[in-house]
Amino acid sequence: MRTVNEVSKLTGVSVRTLHHYDAIGLLKPTEVTESGYRLYDDTALSRLQNILLFRELQFPLKEIKAILDSSNFDPLEALTQQIELLELQYKHIGELISFAREIQKKGVREMNFRIFDKSEIEQYKVEAKAKWGDIKEYQEYEQKQKSGHDFSETTSQLMNLFNEIGALGQLSPTDKAVQEKINDLQNFITSNYYTCNTEIFRGLGQMYVNDERFKHNIDKVGGAGTAEFVKQAIEIYCSKE
Repeated sequence: MRTVNEVSKLTGVSVRTLHHYDAIGLLKPTEVTESGYRLYDDTALSRLQNILLFRELQFPLKEIKAILDSSNFDPLEALTQQIELLELQYKHIGELISFAREIQKKGVREMNFRIFDKSEIEQYKVEAKAKWGDIKEYQEYEQKQKSGHDFSETTSQLMNLFNEIGALGQLSPTDKAVQEKINDLQNFITSNYYTCNTEIFRGLGQMYVNDERFKHNIDKVGGAGTAEFVKQAIEIYCSKE
């Protein structure tokens, strides 16, 4: 068993932060002595290690707690996801370093903002969160599945929505008519799948482009470029929230 001060020295996590993790139920001490000292065993330290990995990947504390407390949580599978996500971040940072060195070396003034695109990373994070079904929004989806909800009809209606958005492709994603359809899309997902908050909606927009299955199906019903158009319109819509 280690005291809170020993855990702090071992991990670099401040005593104040450990107290906060205890207060919100994210990391409870294994034991609290009669004198009020918090003690942590190896199981608690293992959980703390998972917390720190997810924090390194910029997951909010609330989501980390939901993931770790999920009845479906598999530490080994989660570690595989964490490694893949860290590798994506490592690749992204390497590209940024190369880009910055190129500017430093040549004094290039060419604008290249694609290098800052983190949509692939963000999409992987959305999928990692979705993996552990105890998260509120995905519990809703599972409940609808168990209740016998007809998802074949729902999917057809969803595709009709993409078709209607694709028909507006000649307009700017900022156009009022487009934004109204995007609002309809968010409401449709909330009504038929799960509560589609701003974060989830933005992640879905990225998935519509990054996942070839979604991109193919959306472009098939809405016309070439519809998936990208929807993503852009969702980004604009969410930035107003």
